[in-house]
Parts: sequence; structure tokens; C-alpha cells
Amino acid sequence: MDENKNEKTEDLNLEENENLAEETQTEETPQDTPNDKETAEKQLAQEKDRYIRLYAEFENYKKRSFREKNEFYKYASQDLMTSLLPVLDDFERALKEIGKRGNEDDFKGVELIFQKFKTTLKDKGLNPIEVNSGDSFDVDKHEAITQIPAPSEDLKGKIVDVIQTGYMLHDKVIRFTKVVVGA
Repeated sequence: MDENKNEKTEDLNLEENENLAEETQTEETPQDTPNDKETAEKQLAQEKDRYIRLYAEFENYKKRSFREKNEFYKYASQDLMTSLLPVLDDFERALKEIGKRGNEDDFKGVELIFQKFKTTLKDKGLNPIEVNSGDSFDVDKHEAITQIPAPSEDLKGKIVDVIQTGYMLHDKVIRFTKVVVGA
């Protein structure tokens, strides 16, 4: 009898194992339903979108950092140029005085040094802002020191006199031209 019980127990255990195996197999092979495909496609689309946005953001970062680096190199000499502007002004005043009282050879020597100095600064990107009497006042390039009654009607609101030359480093104003404006 013990053998029959053991055989029956074994048969029951085998049947249970077979039932479990069948249940496991049905769970392991999921059937694709339309909802599962749609959610998978949505997730794929979201991941693709996220990837494209991340890639675009990285490309923008590279371009921005490249542009910032170029601007840094372009305007790195701004402090030096700003500190050299008073020397340039002194050279201009010295040339005027030597032209009035000095001899011709001294004038030519100082003028040669001045031109060489100006050329070197121009090669580095420093350019004077060209302003003449009668030009329109431009807030972006000029600084009005004072207003005087206009000598003529056509000079009202226009530049009457230039007090100090302004300069630009490449395309950026580093010193505004100081002018007198007609009222």
C-alpha cells in the first residue's frame, strides 16, 4: 500500500508540475495586443524625440562655446587698447604743438613714430570713429559733452565740434567720441 500511495503522490506531483509548467509557458510568451504595440511605439517616439532634442542642445552648446571663445580672443586686448588711448591722444597733441613751434625734422620724426603706432593699433583692430562737424548725433557712437546755440539753422541737433576722438575695437565701441551738439 505504501507503494500505491507513493505512486499516487508521485502522479499528483507530476500533474501539478505539468500544470505549473503550462502556466509558466503561457506567462512567458506574452501575446501582443494592440495597446502594447501602441504604448511601445509611443515610448519609442518619445525616446527618439528626447534623443533628437538632446543632440540639438549639444550642437547649440558647441556653437555657443565656439562663438564665446572667438569673442574672448577678439576682445582680449580691450583693456590694453583702452589704456593706450591716452598715449595716442598725447601723441596727437604733441604733433600739433611741434607743428606750431618745432622744427621740421623733429616734426617728421615724431610723426613717423605716431603713424607707426597708429598702424600697429589698427592692425590689432583699433579704429577711430570718423566724425565731422555737421554729422548727425548718434547715441551709439557719440557722447554729448555740452550743447551750444547752433551757429546756423542746419546745425541744430547736429555735431558742431569734436572734443575727443572715439575708438572702436573691431565692431565694439571702447571709447565714445566726445562732441559738442548744436541746440
